[in-house]
Amino acid sequence: MPWWGVASSTLAPVLLIGGWTAAADLQPVPFDPVSRSISALATDGMPYRWLITIALLGVGTCEIITGFGLQQAEDKGRILLILGGVSGVLIAANPQFQHGGSPVHEIFSFVGVIVMTIWPLAAIRREPGAPYALRPRFAWSYSIFTVALLLWFTSQLFHGPMLGLAERVVTADQTLWPLLVVLSVLVVRRRAAIPAGMEMADVSAQ
Repeated sequence: MPWWGVASSTLAPVLLIGGWTAAADLQPVPFDPVSRSISALATDGMPYRWLITIALLGVGTCEIITGFGLQQAEDKGRILLILGGVSGVLIAANPQFQHGGSPVHEIFSFVGVIVMTIWPLAAIRREPGAPYALRPRFAWSYSIFTVALLLWFTSQLFHGPMLGLAERVVTADQTLWPLLVVLSVLVVRRRAAIPAGMEMADVSAQ
């Protein structure tokens, strides 16, 4: 796992959570993150919209970089992760209008959330010794959990009082999973390196 892939997977959730927190806190009028969506912070005319826009562009770019670096995953999964990152960049580049939704923004949001839900299943590895997060049991468990979150989020789209909270939980969930996959890759690599190191020490002792 290249260092830049580890860095990008770590930076993505930091940018996402830090971006939406800072952009909401800086609003001159109190902003309720429980009821109002992340996209509302980037709407045309909103103060500090540039802050959340830069954060979302950064998150999408990080996911693209992580997809290229995650060579342990199946190629289909890596491609979908990269496409999810591209969707994130396009979401940030096409904000909602001030007095209504943006069809382009909504299309890329829909595509992005679907791709980020199914990429772990496409990335599954079945060989013995595969990183834990890439094994079928863990990948399927994560995807089922994410679908449950998406159903909650969907229920909030129709004037739900917790739309903002549901959206933040879903996006944080989908941004943290690539980091957990990368960490599982590092754990497996470390465990594989320990016996080799012990074997070299034994040879030196002889």
